[in-house]
Amino acid sequence: MNHMKPASTLIGIGAIVGIVIAAVVVILIIALVSWWVKKMNFFRQMQVKIKEALSGIDVALTKRYDLLTKQYNIVKGYAKHENETLVDVTKMRANYHEGSGDVKAMNDFNNQMNQLSKSINIVIERYPELKANTMFISLSNSCTEVEEHLQASRRLFNANVSTYNQAIVTFPGSIVASAIHATPEEFFKADEEKRQDVKMEF
Repeated sequence: MNHMKPASTLIGIGAIVGIVIAAVVVILIIALVSWWVKKMNFFRQMQVKIKEALSGIDVALTKRYDLLTKQYNIVKGYAKHENETLVDVTKMRANYHEGSGDVKAMNDFNNQMNQLSKSINIVIERYPELKANTMFISLSNSCTEVEEHLQASRRLFNANVSTYNQAIVTFPGSIVASAIHATPEEFFKADEEKRQDVKMEF
């Protein structure tokens, strides 16, 4: 005896299978969209963190410049014939615009201040009486504090940049990064020798 399932039963099973497949597809699409949005938000959040850290560097650079300029003016009073040794501070701000977010310009500006700090240290060796100037000592202590703040801001900025740069090139996040045109950020550089130039011993 041939037991065949009614056509209506077969249609019912086919409909259920179709519904299950459609549900799975919908779930996968929702999961994919959710992942995409989450990853995109991560990149945006990292960009904000990078800008905030860069702002901290910007503030520290400006404070450092102001302090070094005051030191420079004191040193000039003691060393009127050291024009070749001292860096011209009036030219240092020419290519630097506070708040521009230009990491290369900030690196260049910091390197120029490293040179200014180094030239001030050279003059100090020639004019020991500067070490007894209370205003100069106070400015030197302030410079040390600002430099520590600058290095802390630099470390935070570079850590965020490193996380961000790795994320945008790592699959599958790189697909989202490419879609939103995310590009690697530049690091804020400072080598050990230049950092040591800033510290003034008394």
